Amino acid sequence: MTLLRPLLMLLLLALSAAAQDLSALAKVNPLRSGIVALADGGLELKVALSQPVPWRLRLMDNPPRLVIDAREIDWRGVEALAVVRPGVSLRAGAFRPGWSRLVMELAGPLKVERAEMVTGDDPRIELVLAPTDAASFAREAARPDLPDWALPEAAELTLPRKEGSGPLVVVLDPGHGGIDPGAEREGQSEAALMLTFARELKEALVRDGRFKVVLTRDEDVFVPLETRTSIAREAGADVFLALHADALAEGDAQGATVYTLAAEASDEASAALAERHDRDDLLAGVDLSNQDDVVAEVLMDMARTETQPRAERLADAIVTAIKAAKIRMHRHPHQSGGFSVLKSPDIPAVLLEVGFLSSDRDFKRLADPAWRAKLAGALVQSLASWSAEDAVLRAAAAP
Repeated sequence: MTLLRPLLMLLLLALSAAAQDLSALAKVNPLRSGIVALADGGLELKVALSQPVPWRLRLMDNPPRLVIDAREIDWRGVEALAVVRPGVSLRAGAFRPGWSRLVMELAGPLKVERAEMVTGDDPRIELVLAPTDAASFAREAARPDLPDWALPEAAELTLPRKEGSGPLVVVLDPGHGGIDPGAEREGQSEAALMLTFARELKEALVRDGRFKVVLTRDEDVFVPLETRTSIAREAGADVFLALHADALAEGDAQGATVYTLAAEASDEASAALAERHDRDDLLAGVDLSNQDDVVAEVLMDMARTETQPRAERLADAIVTAIKAAKIRMHRHPHQSGGFSVLKSPDIPAVLLEVGFLSSDRDFKRLADPAWRAKLAGALVQSLASWSAEDAVLRAAAAP
């Protein structure tokens, strides 16, 4: 690999100018990456990254190729790795909103012997491909795509719930999951902690009797952000509540914080958290494909004219209830940021940072079932009080 570095540097300069810009979670380090030909005719691919990301791979036929989809990687420079491997070529670019794709064309049929996203101090994708016969390769390439991988189908805007029309439909969105663990500390992950709390909160809400609850995930799996929003819309959600427990590298943030949507974050920490959570994904689930950009923006603004004040009141109700329960909150308990899961124009949505894994006190609280039960009780109360107030206000505003 050392002898190839001057060549790689020249190729990187040429490729960077033509590369497609991506607001990427991770970047490739081409000088620490490579393709190695194995003695049995197989290949070993290592792609060094700045950080691990959610990903998947599959094989495709005619011609034989391996495809890696990732959320999302700036693949700039990766094409240079194939220059010294006859019969192998690499190309990459944007695949769909928030996702990028690397296509590796193969000289012949190969099977995946090992595939791993290595985390830790040296994050990387490692693949080992071994020779196989054409029939076996074709069968593997013909496997059905992963369920729910396609973009969610467009759905109609959700109409506000009418008073007395049934239980309040609450969609709980435990953040991260699967290959994306979120923040981690001492063997605990944000994804696992929030799934546990979401299940506990669901039980408390259902037990109350005034709510119907849907989880965007009920196991340790990765769910794309646009799918989370689509799940809420398909459930006829009255409320969308995202649950997180992040970590900040700097400062001494602690306590619960409620976020509502804003184009400009309320502070640098809010902006950093929004960037970490979702990289400013595009709005999903509203079918505006037949509208130009101006009309689309007007339609979304019209929907938010009613929805956003309702979300702000929901955030205030949550802050009031949590404080009444004497649960520690951040010194700025209601903040704003550009979180993609809050961008649905037709469903009041808030994001609750339950606490910060980077805080010793919050970490201890999050691990305490009694503390979580107390917080769940406060959230039940906040949703009930908000629902009653919301119904009165909408009834008064009705023509």
